[in-house]
Amino acid sequence: MSKLDELIAELCPDGVEYKALEEIASIELGRRVTKAEIDRNPGQYPVWHGGETPMGYINKTNCPPYTVLVANTGSIGYVNWISIDSWCSDAASMVIVKKDILSSRFLYHFLKSKEFKIKKFRRIGGVPTLELRKLRSFPIPIPPLPVQQEIVRILDNFTELTAELTAELTAELTARRKQYEYYRDLLLSFDNNSNVRWMKISEVAECYTGATPLTSKKEYWDNGSIPWMSSGEVNLGQVYDTEKKITQLGYESCSTKMVPPNTVVVALAGQGKTRGMVAITRINLCTNQSLCAIVPNESVNSDYLYYYLKTQYQNLRKISSGDGTRGGLNLSMIRNYVVPIPPIEEQKRIVAILNRFETLCNDLTSGLPAEIELRQKQYEYYRDKLLSFKEVTG
Repeated sequence: MSKLDELIAELCPDGVEYKALEEIASIELGRRVTKAEIDRNPGQYPVWHGGETPMGYINKTNCPPYTVLVANTGSIGYVNWISIDSWCSDAASMVIVKKDILSSRFLYHFLKSKEFKIKKFRRIGGVPTLELRKLRSFPIPIPPLPVQQEIVRILDNFTELTAELTAELTAELTARRKQYEYYRDLLLSFDNNSNVRWMKISEVAECYTGATPLTSKKEYWDNGSIPWMSSGEVNLGQVYDTEKKITQLGYESCSTKMVPPNTVVVALAGQGKTRGMVAITRINLCTNQSLCAIVPNESVNSDYLYYYLKTQYQNLRKISSGDGTRGGLNLSMIRNYVVPIPPIEEQKRIVAILNRFETLCNDLTSGLPAEIELRQKQYEYYRDKLLSFKEVTG
């Protein structure tokens, strides 16, 4: 029997009492502070704005050490724990516990396990905001302090170990990705290679854009079964499904076209970093008007073209019309873009090598990201298990 089991058997064998959060802690909204004010009054105290890193440092405090913060806006429901004097902005609420009843660190772990529920507490209309009334009434288990302290010890040790392992895996993943990018760029560099033909994309592929059915027409979208890809989904890299589906009526209502599996897709427009990004489809789907579908002929391996165009991200953005995030590519630019075409067997060889690298780096079932995700899930599993208490009745 573990120490925790012994403590529970001794101190709360029949379960624990649950109380509303406001009964065991004071909940205060932080006070607004602007970036300009922080710049005018720099200091040693971090300013928390609802995220995991401070927005700056100021010379005053309103948040004592060992306070739990819950984000009100932005990352609504995000839970943080502050161990030093700080300033809490109005983007978060300060939860200051009654120390003779509750450990702030225990509360932190418990609320972290309930973030998905806290996030549902949003007002309708305007900017989404945490509804403090519901936060105040949130039920919290109150096991005896020795039980709380033992749970905190276990979870903090697990968190520390998980963080160390995650840092190691992340460093290894970063190194692998750099290695992958190095070999990708090396394999796809064809300067002075006499076996390579430089051709416009239009000479080796068919290019076309899609369209969007009217969103106001429910019959075009409700219960749709035809995958419809938006520009934001180029971030997926390899597209096996789409967030939205359209109906046959929706498909027939506009000029979108079905593209076959293994079609290369380039984002013509999009906010931030989207423009110029490249994906490859693995299913039959249609696209919106902000995507260019490239369907190569038999002289080009689709995956080869996908990998090559991924190396051309900066060049594609440079040829875009306009500056900054408002620029845009168009169909003519893509059709006239010149790409190297080595013999088909060489294309396949390059693809085989890069596929292995990409699996090691990005595969969520066997690569390092899966290991990192597994560590986090292990922590969440044990946290939720340790923080599940039978409630005393009667």
